[in-house]
Amino acid sequence: MQVTCSRPGVPIVGIPAVCPSIQEDLMLSQAPAPGFDDPIALLLACHDKVRHFASLAPRIAQHLAEHGADLEAAQAATNVLRYFERAAPLHHADEEDDLFPALRQLGELELNHSLDTLQAEHALLNALWLAVRPWLDAVTRQQWLPSPAELGDFAQRYPAHADQEEALVYGAASKLSAETLQRLGAAMSQRRGGKAWA
Repeated sequence: MQVTCSRPGVPIVGIPAVCPSIQEDLMLSQAPAPGFDDPIALLLACHDKVRHFASLAPRIAQHLAEHGADLEAAQAATNVLRYFERAAPLHHADEEDDLFPALRQLGELELNHSLDTLQAEHALLNALWLAVRPWLDAVTRQQWLPSPAELGDFAQRYPAHADQEEALVYGAASKLSAETLQRLGAAMSQRRGGKAWA
């Protein structure tokens, strides 16, 4: 499996010697999140993290093939694991419990169909995560396991899902009232104990 670094202007393959190091990627992933006063921006920031961490997973597999289960791979796996264990479920709850119901209230048939499709995909994404999780968990302990067959789907489908949500439904959030957005932000804040991390 060959993994190409996606950062613009960096025509390199693999990690850590070729792509900017996992350490650099991890620093990028720790950028501060928007506040709850702009819940849509916070949800979009979460999508950026989804893209980042999903794309990091196959790069970890490439790193393991080239360098073994070293400390750098373990740290990267820990960060992917932490994100998909903590933040990703909160993001799905933000959508399923708050954003999607608010958007359904707009009464737009095509939008509601897209919401149904995207919400159903959350179960598939969770199944992919559960297939990848034990492998990442082993890597966090610097143990080598063959990468799961689902790794490619995991790395592709999570970002593709985020892209579809943004293309099909997030634009409709501009039609939500300020009061609705305030309620959405308050629910997201409560879900995270008042800490704005995407």
